Amino acid sequence: MKPAKLFPMFLKLSARPCLVVGAGTIAESKIASLLEAGGRVRVVAPEATPQVRSWAHSNSIEWHQRPFQPDDLKGMFLVVAATSSTDLHERIFAQATQRGVLCNIVDVPPLCDFYYPSVVQRGALQIAISTAGQSPALAQRLRKQLEDQFGPEYEEWLAQLGELRDKLFSTNLDPEERKRLLHQDASEEAFEEFLRNRRHSNRSG
Repeated sequence: MKPAKLFPMFLKLSARPCLVVGAGTIAESKIASLLEAGGRVRVVAPEATPQVRSWAHSNSIEWHQRPFQPDDLKGMFLVVAATSSTDLHERIFAQATQRGVLCNIVDVPPLCDFYYPSVVQRGALQIAISTAGQSPALAQRLRKQLEDQFGPEYEEWLAQLGELRDKLFSTNLDPEERKRLLHQDASEEAFEEFLRNRRHSNRSG
């Protein structure tokens, strides 16, 4: 069966209510990623890993130490479930669909409205890879290749590009000239010059 066409986008989760059902090792990694993106995370699970308990103790998350209830989905933007119960996963997906809540049942592509891509991160630069759940192993291999291609230096360069962009937008330049300069600053030649200056600065230091 041909996989559904996915809509690629990067979400702002800041202060959005996110539910995670389960608090084991796998769920812990999902909670961490939601927290990193600024989500307001509620966890529902009878037991939890030490890290999840620590987050709850510091009020980084809200932990309800009990089994899932359908009303847990009320007002949620999205839900991620990682438990050992197939029946529970199916119930969560059905309830989430009914309520219009985006759902991800970890490692069960048919019960997912969205997938976690493999991500290369260099500061503000994020390169996300998805195979629509068909081969996470391929996505991971491609991620490793891209990590080699886009090294840590891209974080520093992108920060510099952001500063240059802010300066250009603070002037009264003609829009077309501004656009030309923005593309020039982000060119391969500009990156090579950045690397040369970086190497020279490191040697001088």
